[in-house]
Amino acid sequence: AVESFHHGVMRSVTGCPKLQCANGNSPLGSYPADFVAAVHDEGTGLITSGPHAREYLNWSADVGYWLDTAARDSHGRPLEPFVSAAADGLADGTPVRLINCGRQDDGSAVPADVCHRLSTSDWQIRDQFTPGLGGAKHIDLYLGPEFTADFTDQPIYLTLLNATLSIG
Repeated sequence: AVESFHHGVMRSVTGCPKLQCANGNSPLGSYPADFVAAVHDEGTGLITSGPHAREYLNWSADVGYWLDTAARDSHGRPLEPFVSAAADGLADGTPVRLINCGRQDDGSAVPADVCHRLSTSDWQIRDQFTPGLGGAKHIDLYLGPEFTADFTDQPIYLTLLNATLSIG
């Protein structure tokens, strides 16, 4: 998420003013409610206004919200677009390659340019899911921060079914 692509009612956020903290209650600022919701869903968002501009508002189930200098994986490392991936049951550092894109969740074909971009990237397991959100045969691939207000409507933001991976 990127704050400047979100608008609406402002929501105050409390949490940790730095990475090494858990369940903090310090004020972290006020942000558009849909931005805060996107951070909660995706785990991170770039703040673009106010005293914390160019910082990240991050969220995880075990920490809550916190401010940071980067979008982070579950081990505290910066997420890397088209490298960082999350999957339960695979060891940290495991290389993963998408070798068949399958179909989109609505049954339609995956656009060829999107499949090419995803399948030519060198993905690596560096993250894990919030408990209850992963599961067998589920992987998330980090695409990087939003690049447009309608990011979730872009062809590259998709759910694949029956995709095939090469692991290791």
